[in-house]
Amino acid sequence: MRGRAIPLTRPRRLIGDLLYFSAGVPTAPVQRRMNLMPLLEARGSAPDLPGWTAIFTKAYALVADEVPDVRRAYIKIPHPQLYEYPESIASVAFEREFEGEKATLIGRVRHPGELGLDELTERFKTFASAPLDEMKDFRRALRMCRLPRVIRRAVWWYLLNSGRRRGSYFGTFAVRPASGAEALHPASPLTTLLTYGPVDAEGIVDVRLVYDQRVLDEATVARVLARLEEVLNGKIADEVRQVAVVRLRLVA
Repeated sequence: MRGRAIPLTRPRRLIGDLLYFSAGVPTAPVQRRMNLMPLLEARGSAPDLPGWTAIFTKAYALVADEVPDVRRAYIKIPHPQLYEYPESIASVAFEREFEGEKATLIGRVRHPGELGLDELTERFKTFASAPLDEMKDFRRALRMCRLPRVIRRAVWWYLLNSGRRRGSYFGTFAVRPASGAEALHPASPLTTLLTYGPVDAEGIVDVRLVYDQRVLDEATVARVLARLEEVLNGKIADEVRQVAVVRLRLVA
């Protein structure tokens, strides 16, 4: 049977480059089943509460502030070493449409642990709905995909292996929001990628952290996930409760 050749679009080139460099990172997933009933109860029935992506992103950033190992990356310039960042930069995946095709694009947020959940939620809504040409991260990624593959991948390699530039261009950790289906081992060239499934009516959710084994070990990642659950049911639940109270007063 004779078919037809279809040139790679820019979104397909972007995914191809991401997978190419992710394949060179020895990652492993660690999963923890969390009970987030205190957080779920804090959300209550108030309207327009902070989204789960904002909640998980801020909570993980707060944990990263406490655990410097999570803010480290394996780099090769000028020689193989670990590079530690003083702050967190979240890289969050968003599905957008580009020229009639679904595209996965990455939006970066600096200091997510210092932002309020309302502000973080609004930023993510902007990433999810604003015109692509108004989003710097999206414009830069799509523009780079115009370059020949050999040049694109040389640029990727340099940026991923240069300490300061890696954080500025790619962030320090990745977040993959829940989409109705759970990936068991999603790919990422970053030190950690946080992903989570749906939160059920009992507050139970499976949270998975994919990590670079050159930087972290399984015991550290297990402690990070345990601490993440504490933060979600503690600091984050407290903030959500405050937001819910304000929302209910505005509705009343």
